[in-house]
Amino acid sequence: MKNVLIYNDFIGSVDFSADDEVFFGRVEGIDDLVSFEGSSVSELKAAFESSVDDYIEFCKKNNKRPEKSYKGSFNVRMPQEIHMQAKRLALMNGISLNQFVQRAVEESINREMALIK
Repeated sequence: MKNVLIYNDFIGSVDFSADDEVFFGRVEGIDDLVSFEGSSVSELKAAFESSVDDYIEFCKKNNKRPEKSYKGSFNVRMPQEIHMQAKRLALMNGISLNQFVQRAVEESINREMALIK
C-alpha cells in the first residue's frame, strides 16, 4: 500500500525531500492544486488536515464541489461512483487506474474461467 493520508474522505499523497529534509504532499482527487508540508510526520498530518479543512471552506464559499468529477469513461463505461472508488483504490495502491482495471478484469476472467472448467 502506498503511503497516503486520509482525512474527511480526502486522500493526501506523501513524499519526502531529502535535500530539503521535509515531508510534502498534495490533496488528490480534486480539480485544484492543494499542497501541504511538514518537517515531521505529526506536522505533515496537521498540515494535511488544515489544508483539507481550508479547501472545503473555500469550496463552500465559492459554491464548488470539492471532489473531482469522474465522468465514468475510459474506453469502458461504468457508474461514476465505481469509477471514483477504482481511482481511489489505485492511488492508495500506488498504481494507475488502467493497471487497477486490468487487474480487476483479469481476476474476474480467472474466476469466470474456473467456473467454466
